[in-house]
Amino acid sequence: MATKSSADGLRIRRVYEAPESSDGARVLVDRLWPRGLSKEDAELTEWCKAVAPSTDLRRWYRHEPERFAEFADRYREELARDADAGEALHHLRELADDGPMTLLTATKDLAHGHVQILLEELRATG
Repeated sequence: MATKSSADGLRIRRVYEAPESSDGARVLVDRLWPRGLSKEDAELTEWCKAVAPSTDLRRWYRHEPERFAEFADRYREELARDADAGEALHHLRELADDGPMTLLTATKDLAHGHVQILLEELRATG
């Protein structure tokens, strides 16, 4: 299992992994719905598309690890610049303040995905 967890109650997991009681609020942070997954099986608290990278940024990145540093910079700029993303980020901070929260993504490589950057942003300002 590719779960990352910490003492602050924030963690990231693949949405395809079976839900666990320790997940707390389960928030999908991808722009697109994960292939082959029913909404019932996902057991989401909510789907927060607004914090996902733009389609253009996702297409440019193509999950190529050598582009990750630049992707991270561009994604952070999007989060800072887009009002909807800013509101959604604030909402995620509030959810995290209420208890454990798991950010979910379909991305296979969690260490080089937007969810890793999102987790860092939540921790830095939380």
